[in-house]
Amino acid sequence: MTTNIGQRARAPWLALAFAFLTCSSGATAQSNQPPADNGYIEGAVLWQQSSGERRALSYQAFALARMMLDRDLRMNRRLKRPRAVIVDLDETILDNGLNERMQVKNHVNFNQKDWSAWINRIEATTVPSSVEFLNYAASRGVAVFYITNRNDIQKAGTAANLQKLGFPNVNDQTLLVQTDPKDSSKEPRRQIVGAKYRIVLLMGDDLNDFAKVFEDSKTVASRIAASDRFKNEFGKRFIVLPNAMYGNWETAIYGGSRLSEAEKAAKRKSALKAY
Repeated sequence: MTTNIGQRARAPWLALAFAFLTCSSGATAQSNQPPADNGYIEGAVLWQQSSGERRALSYQAFALARMMLDRDLRMNRRLKRPRAVIVDLDETILDNGLNERMQVKNHVNFNQKDWSAWINRIEATTVPSSVEFLNYAASRGVAVFYITNRNDIQKAGTAANLQKLGFPNVNDQTLLVQTDPKDSSKEPRRQIVGAKYRIVLLMGDDLNDFAKVFEDSKTVASRIAASDRFKNEFGKRFIVLPNAMYGNWETAIYGGSRLSEAEKAAKRKSALKAY
């Protein structure tokens, strides 16, 4: 009996000690992970948030989109096939500058856990003129499709954010998210839309938002070559929004492989050109 009382008395202390050691071990493991070396994008985030030039480029992009849409409506009046506009979400119609700033401040790289938390805050703002243009397109009988590599888990928060900001016709049929975590290609979803609609415009901040040829172009040189090859499409059917904060342009610099922060920094430095 005395032994049992002694064991019971020591149990809370043993539990506390175990918890302390577990927490300490977890903290040590976490501290062993070097902070993300993402301070280099601070200027890009600052430009995205603060420059009049960024806003002017957005106004320009959506003004051009309206001109091209009106042109198609005018020149193809007898077209019986319904029209559609496809837009990417992030940094095309939704502004995530606040989240990018938090990543820089906390020295963390993009990860799905933090990204989902940001999406569920429903605090992304609009890219200038995006709501106005898409509502104009919808008012002219043009279907709007939102093709994004946000995933199924993030779909509800995404839809809520779009609806909160006043984007038109947001539903399960028009909001097409990434369903296969191993396949980020948007081409199958573009084909689904193209099977029923005449796609008048595609708008995005990344070349991969426009055509499979860009998705297949993995290097800096091949992406530039693909852009040159399709130069007559830009400003007509492809309209690009500005985003220097992140994108496949940076992945191309790294060569698509897993690199340490030091290796990434070296790759960025070596990619810079000077006279």
